[in-house]
Amino acid sequence: MSTLTLDKVHSSLDFQIKHMMVSKAKGEFEDFDVNFSGDLSKLDSANVTVTIPVASINTGNEDRDGHLRSGDFFEAEKHPNLVFESKSIKKVSDEEYKVTGDFTIKGTTNEETFTVEYNGTSKSPLDGSTVVGFSVVGKINREAYGVTYNAAIETGGMLLGKDVKFEGEFQFTVAE
Repeated sequence: MSTLTLDKVHSSLDFQIKHMMVSKAKGEFEDFDVNFSGDLSKLDSANVTVTIPVASINTGNEDRDGHLRSGDFFEAEKHPNLVFESKSIKKVSDEEYKVTGDFTIKGTTNEETFTVEYNGTSKSPLDGSTVVGFSVVGKINREAYGVTYNAAIETGGMLLGKDVKFEGEFQFTVAE
């Protein structure tokens, strides 16, 4: 068993959604926690839980962030966290895995699969600790979670796309 502690300073969780049919609006979650239990030499048998406080959403626009926390989107006061709990991990190659699990947003749970790249381990030159890194990508249909706010635009189409793409970089310290 490996005990991993998330290094939040060297980790990030970003998202993007199509905006006005012509561009992508981007943002990040400034706070999140990733709990890993398992053996680094047998990643396909590990368990992962990701908890993301909705209040930590940051798009660089305070008004938009407030709107995203509201009932039109995430209802942060009633549903303060997004939660992903892995159910299976399938090895695709030495570096790539498909992680399938239950993702809960706004009280609705759906099964989602994300692609995870195992970036290996290294020794920190600062304190000699062992670090391990993972990159994660995937997308979800926000409407499947009841996040359906939208508006028609004058030139045709909708203000917001249905798909939300996620991209995460996670670095952990391995307990020796």
